Amino acid sequence: MRKQLIVALVYDFDGTLSPGNMQEFGFIQAIGKTPEEFWKMSDEIAKGQDASNILAYMKLMSDEARKAGIPLRREDFRKFGEQIELFPGVAGWFKLINDYGKAHGVRIEHYINSSGLAEMIEGSPIAKEFKRIFACSFLYNEKGEAEWPGVAVDYTAKTQFLFKINKGILSIRDNKRVNESQLEENKRIPFPAMIYFGDGETDVPCMKIVKMFGGNSIAVYNPSAERKKHIARKLLRQHRVNFICPADYSKDSKMYQIVCTIIDKIKAEYELLKLTENR
Repeated sequence: MRKQLIVALVYDFDGTLSPGNMQEFGFIQAIGKTPEEFWKMSDEIAKGQDASNILAYMKLMSDEARKAGIPLRREDFRKFGEQIELFPGVAGWFKLINDYGKAHGVRIEHYINSSGLAEMIEGSPIAKEFKRIFACSFLYNEKGEAEWPGVAVDYTAKTQFLFKINKGILSIRDNKRVNESQLEENKRIPFPAMIYFGDGETDVPCMKIVKMFGGNSIAVYNPSAERKKHIARKLLRQHRVNFICPADYSKDSKMYQIVCTIIDKIKAEYELLKLTENR
């Protein structure tokens, strides 16, 4: 029996914690493009080469920054990350949930599982809240400039990070321990103690895995975007998620109520298991 109950809250970023793609809050404007132009160019690269959409956008960022004379060092990405907008309540959400967990004898850990850029998320005002940011990143040359993709996270690659969280593995490079057999009782955070937050179809594999293994998945939608709400409702109808919530993370929100209730349920099941094992 685990000595301490840990509940992992795992978040997609774009569309889940932020109302747009992170590149749209400064970077795309800095290279002289509109978001529509940038993503159209990225899609054309992927379609034309039958390539990964993730690698296509990373290459386009690098190419267009070079053309515009914009250096892409870690600190430059982080400066762009400072401009990322967040949904209502996100800034105070982590303390709210941490405090709730502490008051109920539960340790809360927060993780990012995103196809966005780790370096930009690291510059955001909420970066310090996460135990680990699993996301795309670049390799850097001797001058400290981005020159090649180091990690590309698409919708299926995201699933590997759930198993790393499950086993307490924080290294992206480690592909040995994550595939080793491990007794369920030895896993650091069982899937039933996970809550996954995502906004759309690219999160479906993660949402399904967490739900299938006894955890809870929440489809988050921007209440001002009818298409996003439609996607969330579709995911609920298809039984791919447990709940849908508008992207409001304040204390009076439906999100807070649902997450606190899930934490209560996880704690009750943990206490019941302890009683069973101590018979």
